[in-house]
Amino acid sequence: GLELTREGLAGQADLAVAMRYISSSVAKMRRQEQANKLIVSVEASFATAWLVPRLEAFRAKHANVNVLIDSSQHIVDLHRGDADVAIRYGVERDKSLIVHRLFDDQIFPACSPSFAAGPPKLERLDDLAGRTLIHWDISQLAWARETRRWFTWDSWFSHVGADYLSSDQGLHLNDYGLAVQAAVAGQGVVLASWPILREPIAAGLLVCPFPERVTTDIGYDLVTAPSAASRPEAVAFTRWIVDAAAREKPW
Repeated sequence: GLELTREGLAGQADLAVAMRYISSSVAKMRRQEQANKLIVSVEASFATAWLVPRLEAFRAKHANVNVLIDSSQHIVDLHRGDADVAIRYGVERDKSLIVHRLFDDQIFPACSPSFAAGPPKLERLDDLAGRTLIHWDISQLAWARETRRWFTWDSWFSHVGADYLSSDQGLHLNDYGLAVQAAVAGQGVVLASWPILREPIAAGLLVCPFPERVTTDIGYDLVTAPSAASRPEAVAFTRWIVDAAAREKPW
């Protein structure tokens, strides 16, 4: 078999010390990387339309925090540590979590300028009869019971006194971002959530053809488990996003 030379035996102890130092350094780096990581669970449409465009402002103040965006329609277990913080929409409040309301929500119809212009032109709610309605289909999401009370065409029509209108016709999509894109492409009218549709409307990609709006009792909440709430990364992110949301009010 192989045997170390006299020189190799002489250096064996030093090599062992060096390897232990390297192993310790790597472990320390991994712990530091984990300590600086912040996992944010957030639904994809809110992440795309609101959070990500503003995230550079957070990173400019907290360059040492490595933010990981987990965009999913599933509710992660914050107590288990699947994420450090989560932004949730229309989810029943969990009393075991720390909750900060970011936005209340208003819901209203929106469509592309060309779709609103017709023919026929959209001027009154009755003009929606026979037109394509774009549905965010959340019927299969167990957490969305509260959201379904508001974010369906049937419930919206009922709240504005237009429940005689039919919502049968239309395009059904289970991703809200895709529903918005379909509206921008002129394929129909979508129910708009103002934090997500605010900028596309300001840019002229979408218009609000009717004055009717419904103010809901649901909204966008930042939630954190008590075990993670005191982490410096979570504290910094919470302060930043609560302040950023407070500066933006419904038009």
